[in-house]
Amino acid sequence: MSAQGDCEFLVKPKAWLITARTLYPADFNIQYEMYSIERNAERTASAGRLLYDIFVNFPEQPVVWREIAVITAALRNDSQDKHAQFLKGVCVCVSVLPLAQNIRAFRHILKYFMYIFYILFCEGNKVKENRYFFSHLCVCCRSYSELLQRVSELCRYMSATDSEGFARCCAQIVTCCTLVLFHSAFHYVSAVQPSLFQGHASLSSCPWVLLEDLSSVYTDVEVERKHTHKKRKLADGREKTMSSDDEDMLAKGRGRHIVVNKAEMPGWAETLEHFRTARESWDLLHSHQSLETEFIKICSAWKTELWMWFRIFLTDMIIYQGQYRKALSSLALMSSLQLQQNQNQNSLSSSSSLETQRAIIQLASCHYALGEYRESLSPLLLGNDLRLVPCSSKSILPFCLQLMLACFKLRAFTDNRDDLALGHVVVLLQYDWPQGENLFLKAVDKICQQGSFQYENFFNYVTNIDMLEEFAYLRTTEGGRVQLELLPNQGMLIKHHTVTRGITKGVKEDFRLAMERQVSRCGENLLTVLHRFCINEKIILVQSLP
Repeated sequence: MSAQGDCEFLVKPKAWLITARTLYPADFNIQYEMYSIERNAERTASAGRLLYDIFVNFPEQPVVWREIAVITAALRNDSQDKHAQFLKGVCVCVSVLPLAQNIRAFRHILKYFMYIFYILFCEGNKVKENRYFFSHLCVCCRSYSELLQRVSELCRYMSATDSEGFARCCAQIVTCCTLVLFHSAFHYVSAVQPSLFQGHASLSSCPWVLLEDLSSVYTDVEVERKHTHKKRKLADGREKTMSSDDEDMLAKGRGRHIVVNKAEMPGWAETLEHFRTARESWDLLHSHQSLETEFIKICSAWKTELWMWFRIFLTDMIIYQGQYRKALSSLALMSSLQLQQNQNQNSLSSSSSLETQRAIIQLASCHYALGEYRESLSPLLLGNDLRLVPCSSKSILPFCLQLMLACFKLRAFTDNRDDLALGHVVVLLQYDWPQGENLFLKAVDKICQQGSFQYENFFNYVTNIDMLEEFAYLRTTEGGRVQLELLPNQGMLIKHHTVTRGITKGVKEDFRLAMERQVSRCGENLLTVLHRFCINEKIILVQSLP
């Protein structure tokens, strides 16, 4: 008997269909027959699940679209009969299935709801003067961003001229915007965190992280940072302390520029466009109370709070808006969701580890943006993650070092003397040398003004030859005879030599020998030295920040 004959034979005895579905998963007739049985029996959940399966696996079958047309007719009809309610229930069941983790399924389901939306939006509209606009809304749009633009124009027009029509079309508008949001957000996250959908990590699937731009860290020091608390006069004359989120909310409407290495990110323009379209969809859905209420209903029905990819998009959007306090809360939700998924899978995959790394780096970035420097370094230095990804990543390591430099340079160059912070700055400025040379010379000027400098970890972590020469020069008559305490326990050593009337001869000799040894270390791998600095000094680094 041929394979086709086997399929036809198994369709007839319906008791064998469950086995047949397993044996012939690619046979449409078997899958559809199983769905027909559940549909005729009006078993909502199983019928919805089976319809979802055949829609994903056999999207080109005309019978599938006829089923969708029947469901769409039920949605258009206000009938309360049992079968109509069953068909509406099937539609809801399809929508809440875990489609978000399957790219192919998600694209098909978008097509499915776009079709339903088109029917509802074009044929179901009762406002005659807008009929032409409605009927061309979906047909004329060649992209999701164009569709969003049309819907946005529609909202502005109807909310201003036809409040009743706007109220009637609210659900359809929300459906359209939600589809654009999910489509754009999904493609954005697919680009920035591909391992979430591939199920495994590889060199080509390393996640991209949206972080504060610290490229200006080597420039001169700003005494007052953006996120220091300021005072603002209220209408009644009282003063209110403004937090950073208050300020950034005022500037929410002003777009921020996202810098990306175009050579390292293929399709960067398309990715940023998806991000922009998704943000604008979100804003539109929250521009009217009625739209927001309907959108919340959809999110509740679809259980979007369980979609890791959507939480990633929301976090990036909140960071883009400058709402860092809210971003911290979103990152906490992401962490708990990740933990829950790992427990359900009973394993910790390399991809989930990458997702954890991404969240930790963003956590540090948000704390820094809020001016919370100790909290900024804590997740980077006190966790185990610095050993895994950041110190082996050519992209993340510079950010971590720049973040530390940004935190310490604010303390190092204040009027109050802080040799510890200044020493940390010198160590960190070695990375990407000579980009930070001007800032290093500023540090040298400050040391000369002080007349002395104490940093006992100097010879453990400073291997840059230019820096070593500069510090050696400071000890000379021409350099100002600056008193440098760079050796461990050198303070006690000076006291000992003074008591024994050796004065500074022994200290000078120790310094000369230490400097000679240090010059021989200049060929050491700088990343290894800085990695050792971060690991060995992590406690003192965190504790030395406010």
